[in-house]
Amino acid sequence: MKRDRDTTAIFVSMSEENAVQSPNFDKLIPYDAAHLILGEYFNYYHQFKSITRRAEIRFEACDWHGLMSDARERITLYRDCVGGATEKVLILLGERAQDREVWKATFKNFSFDIKNFNTRNIAETFYNSVFRHSHQGLGADEDLMFVHATATYREFKSTEPIYHSFKSKSNLRTLLRYIAEEYSMDVPWKNLDRNLDLLEGQFIEELEERNLLGKEFRVEMLKSVFYRNKGAYIVGRLLGPKSVHPLVLPLLNGPGGIVIDALLMDDRDVSSIFSYNRSYFLVDVDIASEIVDFLHSILPTKPLSELYNSIGFEKHGKTVFYRNLLRHLAATDEKMIIAPGIKGMVMSVFTLPSFGMVFKVIKDRFAPPKDSTQEQVKEKYKIVNLHHRVGRMVDSHVFENLDLESHQLSDAVREEMQEFAPSKLLESEGKSCFTHLYVEKRMIPLNIYLEGANLTEAEEVIDEYGKAIKQMAAVNIFPGDMLLKNFGVTRLKRVVFYDYDEIGFLTDYNFRRIPEPRDEFEEMSSEPYYHVGPMDIFPEEFPRFLIGDPQIRAIFHRLHGDLYDVAFWRGMQKKLINGEIIDVFPYRDSRRLSM
Repeated sequence: MKRDRDTTAIFVSMSEENAVQSPNFDKLIPYDAAHLILGEYFNYYHQFKSITRRAEIRFEACDWHGLMSDARERITLYRDCVGGATEKVLILLGERAQDREVWKATFKNFSFDIKNFNTRNIAETFYNSVFRHSHQGLGADEDLMFVHATATYREFKSTEPIYHSFKSKSNLRTLLRYIAEEYSMDVPWKNLDRNLDLLEGQFIEELEERNLLGKEFRVEMLKSVFYRNKGAYIVGRLLGPKSVHPLVLPLLNGPGGIVIDALLMDDRDVSSIFSYNRSYFLVDVDIASEIVDFLHSILPTKPLSELYNSIGFEKHGKTVFYRNLLRHLAATDEKMIIAPGIKGMVMSVFTLPSFGMVFKVIKDRFAPPKDSTQEQVKEKYKIVNLHHRVGRMVDSHVFENLDLESHQLSDAVREEMQEFAPSKLLESEGKSCFTHLYVEKRMIPLNIYLEGANLTEAEEVIDEYGKAIKQMAAVNIFPGDMLLKNFGVTRLKRVVFYDYDEIGFLTDYNFRRIPEPRDEFEEMSSEPYYHVGPMDIFPEEFPRFLIGDPQIRAIFHRLHGDLYDVAFWRGMQKKLINGEIIDVFPYRDSRRLSM
């Protein structure tokens, strides 16, 4: 027995010596965090595509309200998914949530896991968003974020072409029929033969204008159809012997079926369709970088950031824009200056002379008669982002904690910020941090443009000005402050609204006629002799303050005098209240085929 007890004791002693400590798997926490964010990205991307794929069904059913609702839902989807992912990763990390080394390891694990993803660039932006939401008040951090591109992203290609290819060896009519047949839907074509007759005639004119008639060429049309508002767009390009031309076929669905409404090969028309002033397309995309490269081949002057925006990846468009801004700042000695134009009461606006954007900062306080708050102004920008912009309201990127080198600000900008928005500019150790700002495309303010315009040019943009007001009204937007200084003229001479602090929904306003004075005292009164509510609008007063120059005012009255009549506004309200969606085409009426 003694021997047995000794043997047991020896065995126990040896076991204790050779025992392996229970492993500590805390090193895997960064991997788990990276995997969690990646899983949330997959969830976001799946929902993004699911919403997008509903567009064809909506179009076939003429469910225009549903289609526009989907467009808004897809924009808010990103914010919701990033918010959910942030909450989950903070719970997972717990007290490690602000540990820099943990996030370094998380960043490294995430980078490794997405290295061969064909949507790697979009995943990087999603990670950046989650990181920024997890670290409120922090600017860009090159060690913990995808600040710079990690590749060209052109290494990712579909296993088969993303476009249908058609050669011109057959006659034009046959070629056009082949294209139409590739895009047949569950709704019939309306009088396709007649439609193709008109399309062929227009196509011949376009080929003659480009000296391509009778020559061999190839047509490549993207397989994915682009949907927005009440239209669908077949987007492609015509490749001549030495040239590339855009080729876009807008489709409409109405009584009797689907028609091809136009043939668009003019750069101006196609650029306008993909404009930063328009809402994003719903288009089914597998590899975003590949379809953006295709679009860039037909729109070479458009920044890649705008093209990402146009297909619904607005946050990655912001990433691409930011990287472009960093490259520009590194290559120039220019300083940011105050933007030309009449200073606003709500925003301080700056620009870089060689960079076609403006930077807008909400002032800390507004001078009378402005009585809105900063939060209300921010809410107006959110409304514009979600609304159908109909080519008349400029898109914008919102930046929190944008860091610049202090020497990149002019003294005038720094003085403007110190006087009007000191809380929005933090400076330390050679850095200037804008805590909140909007970045928009730079345009020529309409009032400044008119100062140097001849009568022909003035009539063109004043007509555009009236159309801008009417088209915003058609989508239930009343601009509030319609002064010329709040509108800009684009490169294509399109007039666009960009001052949002007083916009509202048209149906919320009360458009009234000025009542007749009851006696001479009321008639001679310098103050209104009638009650004016906060939402009351009197169109009869517009001629007094909209346009000062009598010659310009006369042009506007001739072209758009109906805007002075309460009947126009009430009639538009009635249509909107009845649920009517008013047609506003993103291309010129002269381009439309007459059926």
